[in-house]
Amino acid sequence: MRMANKSTATTAEKLATIQQGYTLEGATIELGAAIVDGEIHKEAQVRLPLAMMNRHGLVAGATGTGKTVTLHMIAEQLSTAGVPVFLADIKGDLSGLATPATGSEKLTARTSALGQDWQAKNFPVEFLSLGGDGNGIPVRATITSFGPILLSRIMDLNDTQESSLQLIFHFADKNNLELIDLKDLRAVIQFLTSDEGKAELANLGGLSKATAGVILRELVGLEAQGMEKFFGEPEFDTAELLRTAPDGRGVISCLELPTLQTKPLLFSTFLMWLLADLFEDLPEAGDLDKPKLVFFLDEAHLLFNGASKAFLEAITTTVRLIRSKGVGIFFVTQTPKDVPADVLGQLANRVQHALRAFTPEDAKALKATVSTFPVSDYDLEETLTSAGIGEAVITVMNEKGAPTPVALTRLRAPESVMGPSADDLIKSTVAASSLLVKYGTAVDNLSAYEKLNSQAAVSTGDAAPGLPPVPASSSGGSGAPGSSGVSQTDIDAEARRIEEEILGRPSSRPSSTQSFPAPAPAPVPQDGMFGDIAGALGGALGGGLKSMVRSMGTQLGRDLMRGVFGTSSRRRR
Repeated sequence: MRMANKSTATTAEKLATIQQGYTLEGATIELGAAIVDGEIHKEAQVRLPLAMMNRHGLVAGATGTGKTVTLHMIAEQLSTAGVPVFLADIKGDLSGLATPATGSEKLTARTSALGQDWQAKNFPVEFLSLGGDGNGIPVRATITSFGPILLSRIMDLNDTQESSLQLIFHFADKNNLELIDLKDLRAVIQFLTSDEGKAELANLGGLSKATAGVILRELVGLEAQGMEKFFGEPEFDTAELLRTAPDGRGVISCLELPTLQTKPLLFSTFLMWLLADLFEDLPEAGDLDKPKLVFFLDEAHLLFNGASKAFLEAITTTVRLIRSKGVGIFFVTQTPKDVPADVLGQLANRVQHALRAFTPEDAKALKATVSTFPVSDYDLEETLTSAGIGEAVITVMNEKGAPTPVALTRLRAPESVMGPSADDLIKSTVAASSLLVKYGTAVDNLSAYEKLNSQAAVSTGDAAPGLPPVPASSSGGSGAPGSSGVSQTDIDAEARRIEEEILGRPSSRPSSTQSFPAPAPAPVPQDGMFGDIAGALGGALGGGLKSMVRSMGTQLGRDLMRGVFGTSSRRRR
């Protein structure tokens, strides 16, 4: 797209264009009043169709221009419409959603000028915290569910090490070694690098002892940083994000992130796990009158910085396909260039706050941002550098799937506190939550660590409700099948087969003249959404998951199918 020359249309003509473009039939999110030729016009309301919220969006702008207040205001209206919302509360300001705001003359003057009928309100908020790090219901994931790709990102592994970690997960999956927490994964790696497990390590043809040792050191480093609290049971069920309050309003799940600055990769990767888990669990929904959930990904640049090609491909696939399951994703960041082009192209709703042009890099980002907007009556370079706090340039997708006219907008004011709620309110809300009983106490069930060390599970608290009993390992004290009585030829053939299946490439192991070829995989249809997912899986896991899809008839395929990010929905809930 290109920027239009300065418009020669009259103020009345510009207003008519905006009014016509934002006259919508269904339920909407009211964003604010248009500013035309320097004046606010409350007769020209700018709004976003509720049914188009699952077409995703972008809230961007320089620091201090009002992005957080914007998503605060949108979240309030989504909740009122009965739509659950997920927010990552990085600065602690969003907890104010639970507290009614206090009116003032200045506030009344602002809202009256916008045509906003403002009333102080509070909203149903569920406070969450990663692993109990902060005030909130603990959100944990099991290592098995989290998967090798997301874990590799947290551990900052290279491509070779990531492929090796996938082999370790494959070994654990195949041998019913449940990876619940970091000590389970450490136990599996220690077993494979020990004298007792060297035969199993040899069977994993793509995994060297040296690489396993590197992964083990990185794992110990995570534990030293205190990250073990984020992994374990009871695992958080992402269906909890889809709840409504007794009065019908959508519950706003607010994830507190007090230590973001010291663990940025953990923050962004955990948010991606939540999304990936929703993607795997939710059924197809088609076009809905309103979304099942709107998910705000704040500080989105953290998600993409330094990400591997496979990780970016998995994100792109998730964003493209999750909208058909009724979930809308809004990326919140400073400039559109923080978001890869393949993802940016899927964000139909744009709320662009002011940008700065202090440096040549800023000026380049400004021009790139302007080029992504439809032709309009505004001089967007001038508008975006002069917009005030609480103002934004907006274009969204209308109910017919076309972009609305670009409108500089004075945004509506939130009706709850624009800042943190009192600590006492947050603590009392958490104490009264129905989720506290379910997730409040960590448990340590029988898993890989106990099996490999021939120990009985030692519980650290009451088991979470509904957890099925864990069957005893059928593989003896080690928890892994032995290889006694098997010829070296058979071991080599099996090692090649595993390497080719998981890594999706010809085996690097030398071939024996007496080795047996692997059985031909059964064909699987690759069309439609299933084909898209299988393609993404192949890219994300080096081709390994395509083989897993083809082997769904095997016991491994029936027991465990890993998702776009190598995540697993097999849980003991």
